[in-house]
Amino acid sequence: MRELKELPKRAEKLRQDVLAMAVHAGGAHVSPAYSIIDLLVVLYGRHLRVSPATADDPNRDRLVLSKGHGCAALYAVLAQEGFIPRDELKTFCSIGSKLGGHPDVNKVNGVEASTGSLGHGFAMAVGMALAAKLKNRDSRVVAILGDGECQEGSIWESAMAATQLELDNLVVIVDANGLQGMGDVESINRLEPFGDKWRSFGWRTREIDGHDLGEIDAAVSEGYSTGEGPLAIIARTIKGKGVSFMEGQAIWHYRLPNDDEMKQACDELNVESIAAVLP
Repeated sequence: MRELKELPKRAEKLRQDVLAMAVHAGGAHVSPAYSIIDLLVVLYGRHLRVSPATADDPNRDRLVLSKGHGCAALYAVLAQEGFIPRDELKTFCSIGSKLGGHPDVNKVNGVEASTGSLGHGFAMAVGMALAAKLKNRDSRVVAILGDGECQEGSIWESAMAATQLELDNLVVIVDANGLQGMGDVESINRLEPFGDKWRSFGWRTREIDGHDLGEIDAAVSEGYSTGEGPLAIIARTIKGKGVSFMEGQAIWHYRLPNDDEMKQACDELNVESIAAVLP
């Protein structure tokens, strides 16, 4: 288990890697990846009981990235943790690469589910948690959802099933950054009062700052330590977190920085040039 004080530098490195991957690919969903990076460094650094050596162990913990379009962050953390070669990040979204624009369970070591069709990953996570219960395995399942994804009806069908099945080995973290591909979540199809919705479905619910590593750690620890049913963590995040001009701006769901913007991004990410990140 890593110390919390180690994690900010690891998160900064992941942001550097994601931007470099996007440059190599000629495009990527950078800002939806940035909003979940702090969640991922805490999960892999302090909670998920899985490693490259145990990636096929039936008793391992599982992380399902239901918002599959944020997979650049997942690939970067898997490389950081040794599941995949770091050099492979340069092939992101290239012809013949294992690292596609959505994760593929059959191609990438450490990926637990092929996701990207929004709403489906959560249902798979519920199935994994149920299977672990039925087989008396001491393993946990963590699912990361997008808030825009929670407009899908299948999310709430899965939420109902999880409480009916008493899946106390399941933790859901919602990346509640307030934006989706085409704009503001609340103006497209509002979710608030969001926490109350999860509570009404029988979930223990915590609302946290999704970039405060200590708050993330405490909330996940609660999900790992109690036997009181599934836990929903609503992580209030900032889309594009880490690069000031991307933060909270819907257009960066799709865009790549131009030359001047790239220089500013490198300055803010404490790297000399993006070419030096993945040479």
